[in-house]
Amino acid sequence: MSEPMYKADIVGFPSPVLSVSPVVLPAPGRAVDLQVRVSAPVTGSELPVILLSHGLGFSNNLSSLNGYAPLTNFWAAHGFVVIQPTHLDSRTLNLDPDSPGAVPHWRSRAEDMTRILDRIDAIEAAVPQLAGRLDRSKIAVAGHSMGGHTASLLLGARLTDPDEGTEVNLAEPRIKAGVLLAAPGRGGDALTEFTVENYSFFLTTDFSAMTTPALVVAGDKDDSAFLTVQGPDWHSDPYTRAPGPKSLLTLFDAEHGLGGVSGYDVAETTDENPERVAAVARLTWAYLRTELYPGDCAWPAARDALTDGPDPLGRVESK
Repeated sequence: MSEPMYKADIVGFPSPVLSVSPVVLPAPGRAVDLQVRVSAPVTGSELPVILLSHGLGFSNNLSSLNGYAPLTNFWAAHGFVVIQPTHLDSRTLNLDPDSPGAVPHWRSRAEDMTRILDRIDAIEAAVPQLAGRLDRSKIAVAGHSMGGHTASLLLGARLTDPDEGTEVNLAEPRIKAGVLLAAPGRGGDALTEFTVENYSFFLTTDFSAMTTPALVVAGDKDDSAFLTVQGPDWHSDPYTRAPGPKSLLTLFDAEHGLGGVSGYDVAETTDENPERVAAVARLTWAYLRTELYPGDCAWPAARDALTDGPDPLGRVESK
């Protein structure tokens, strides 16, 4: 990566980070109470907030509030408060699939995020160091893989409930911007038989109403062959099939782990690349910084730095 991406005048110097978990939010009607991790810089006020939705996977703990440290630590060290829930499909909970509320996860995941926003006061009370330091008008959502699907619903994507046959709108107006990392794409004939049989809610995914600004991050080697017959382009659908304003960051040679965003030295990462992970952290931070603070130059500067050199890690397009 070219040198400008690392200059302090783009991202600033990191601050020490405070991380508290689990913060437990009572959740009547949910199979278990909602546990979250809160990470924040130790100094600063009027801090913007990122809700981070984990993906699934083979590891026991990454799909929970304990995952995604490479992103969480960077975002918090550079001025965001990051709140990470443990969704009901986390292996750490080991829930009986027949438990109340345990399925379908696509709905409960989005409801977790709305519950967090409804209980911001309780979160501040549980983490006294946060008291009075949040800017509740500047809230973003980010998600990786299945977490990207969760984020897309909160940003305005729609689907038809496979059990009830009704269109579902889980858009959260308090969320002002989003980042979709290796997120699922469209349904219909883009899906494999496995996906149709096991994740039927993907069939009707519709991005045409996803109007909230978002950055879609996709790897050009992420074929996700067990989910889609469309190849890597499937993960660009939230950009190509949604209205603007949107940006698409395509990472060269990146697979589903995008270099290893779900955790440090994760064995299941098939494309381990610390430089790529650093780029994802910086570019997503810069995008959200500019989207939440119009006029801030972080995103154009980081975007230009990405392609400023003979061997860029990716490309960006916008609409």
